[in-house]
Amino acid sequence: MSAFNIDLAELIVGVESDFPGAEPLALITQAQSRARQLGELGDQLVGHFVDQARAAGASWSQIGDAIGVSKQAAQQRWVSPTLQRFTPRARNVLVAAQERARTDRVAQVGTEQLLFGLFSEPEGLAGMALAELGGSLDTVRQAVEARMPAGDTEIKGHIPFGAQGKSVLKQAVKEALDLDHNYVGTEHLLLALLSTEGLARQILGNLGISYDAARDLLVERLAEIVRQRSQS
Repeated sequence: MSAFNIDLAELIVGVESDFPGAEPLALITQAQSRARQLGELGDQLVGHFVDQARAAGASWSQIGDAIGVSKQAAQQRWVSPTLQRFTPRARNVLVAAQERARTDRVAQVGTEQLLFGLFSEPEGLAGMALAELGGSLDTVRQAVEARMPAGDTEIKGHIPFGAQGKSVLKQAVKEALDLDHNYVGTEHLLLALLSTEGLARQILGNLGISYDAARDLLVERLAEIVRQRSQS
């Protein structure tokens, strides 16, 4: 037996017993499937203890050191095991939103923190759209900064998403599906912020940035990307 109480011989016998008489190549396919399942189980195991460490107040740098990866890699991989469809850029936005909430000493991530998080990815589609629709990214950033709330809560451990923040995440998935996308990017987060009641939508509305204008622009930019890729 190994240190993980998993015996290789038992795994081999299990595959051969479940598929008696199967060709060697078919057994490889089944073995690969089970190896993938073991990998996913391992990820869930690590994720469980990452969540516990965050709740206990561990920083992402400390978690990265414990796993043997960089702080950024730990944030991208473990920011939330439930957000499998989110791109690395979108996950960075969520991490930046949580860190902004920590800086402002507020207990939950709201729409305004998620909007601020988009500035962490200026080269993402959302960042480019905000810059074009708002005059410049700095103009939008200043408007957001002026409305960011200052709390007085002592923040320890993981900062959860508030009700409106959770609504934005769910809506971002819907926005992606509406566009026939199998991923959730920064552009979908922006559309979700513009279609969800909250301070972020108010701020963007005051700048003249509407859902319809943002969606039209993003659809146009996405079409340009598809055309460029087809020509390369």
